[in-house]
Amino acid sequence: MKITGASTPAVTLIPQAGNAAPAPAPAPVAGAAALESSVLQPAQNALRALPDFDAAKVAELRDALAKGELPFDSGRLAGLIQRFHGSKA
Repeated sequence: MKITGASTPAVTLIPQAGNAAPAPAPAPVAGAAALESSVLQPAQNALRALPDFDAAKVAELRDALAKGELPFDSGRLAGLIQRFHGSKA
């Protein structure tokens, strides 16, 4: 999941390789010619092809939580949410 400044969570699912056409290249930015070199293009393409999150790992963790195999401390979670996303009054 990408973290954004939006008030609602944003999850972007990217099709696995072979299921869809590759994403179009971003529009060139002034001064970015050096970044668009033939050396970096394969790395940039590989990064674009990666999913935003590992759906299999999420399912594995969800199952472990449901079975009680993974400890869950709701009080600690509430404290962390308050600490990082608390009121801005």
